[in-house]
Amino acid sequence: MRRLWSLAHSYGLDVLIVLLTVEATLEVAARHNSPDAPRTTLWFLIPALVITALPLFARRRFPFGAPATFWLLGVAVSFIDGRVMTSMTSVFVLGMAAAFLLGNLRDALKVRLGLAITVGGVAIIDYQEPGHSASELVFIPLLFGICWLAGFAVRERAEQAAAAELRAAQAERERKAAARIAVAEERARIARELHDIVAHAVSVMVLQVGAVRHKLPGVQDEDREALKGVEQAGRTALAQMRHLLAAMRPDGDEAELTPQPGLDGLESLVASVGRAGLPVRLHVEGEPFPIPRAIDLSAYRIVQEGLTNALKHARAGTADVTVRYRSDELQLEIRDDGIGTATSDGLGHGLVGIRERVKIYGGEMSAGTANGGGFILSTRLPLVGERA
Repeated sequence: MRRLWSLAHSYGLDVLIVLLTVEATLEVAARHNSPDAPRTTLWFLIPALVITALPLFARRRFPFGAPATFWLLGVAVSFIDGRVMTSMTSVFVLGMAAAFLLGNLRDALKVRLGLAITVGGVAIIDYQEPGHSASELVFIPLLFGICWLAGFAVRERAEQAAAAELRAAQAERERKAAARIAVAEERARIARELHDIVAHAVSVMVLQVGAVRHKLPGVQDEDREALKGVEQAGRTALAQMRHLLAAMRPDGDEAELTPQPGLDGLESLVASVGRAGLPVRLHVEGEPFPIPRAIDLSAYRIVQEGLTNALKHARAGTADVTVRYRSDELQLEIRDDGIGTATSDGLGHGLVGIRERVKIYGGEMSAGTANGGGFILSTRLPLVGERA
């Protein structure tokens, strides 16, 4: 069926032109002896009709020249016999098709020339018909002008549809590019945070190694030298990590001197969001226990981002944050009574950033409208293999 539709779309007008031309030749042959039939011989009429219609087959190669040539040939034939172009319905329909094609052009100048050729050609052909009336000289050109206008309207609609499709494709490309940028920025942010955590852990190890080295008795010189090498390697690693952190920070950003937050800072986060205009209730299920520092920080960031979205975008009145401690995972749920949330807070993060954090630790995330209204953001961060 699709193939038939494609063939009809590509060659339907060609078939119609052939049928109308054949019908015109048969009609002129059958009515040759009638009083209102053309006066010239069939040896002229039939070739004239065929030659007049032939240019329409070249409309794909010559979109302006083909239908314009139809009208020019029609005018020329009308000067020889004024009834040839006006006495047959099939020729009338071919003229309507030619007018439509001239209105369907892309070039604005050619479209205007097409209107002039159509209306002028029809007026001349009607004037050459014996016994024409004044109303025919007005209304018949007007009718073909409407056919031209139909072609123009179809072209305008097609161009608008193409422009809309182009805008949609551009918007989709921009959306994907923005998503890639958001993911890259969030990954860089996570990497900076993890580097801070690792740098802190390495610095503690270096200090402990140094303390142990200084407490060793003098008889253990080999052990002292080994620990000194470990301490030196740790200090070198710290220096290189600081350079890496400086390179990863955007221009103008200063290093964070305050400790990275964790779930123990949720109460102050909830209080600050409440002061900003969104009352938040915090629920903790299960007995809290120490979790890896990186997961602890990511859990805090997830709650922070969820509440930021609820405050800025969801137009919520209240929100609930639930933290569930399970033996093998940490579950977080942020629920609000607003109209929904956005995928970004304008800084390239939002749900995209949350999804990236959850993905790093092999967790799961879901976000969507809650039953009865509001919005729910749920995440699950596995702890298997993470707990000491």
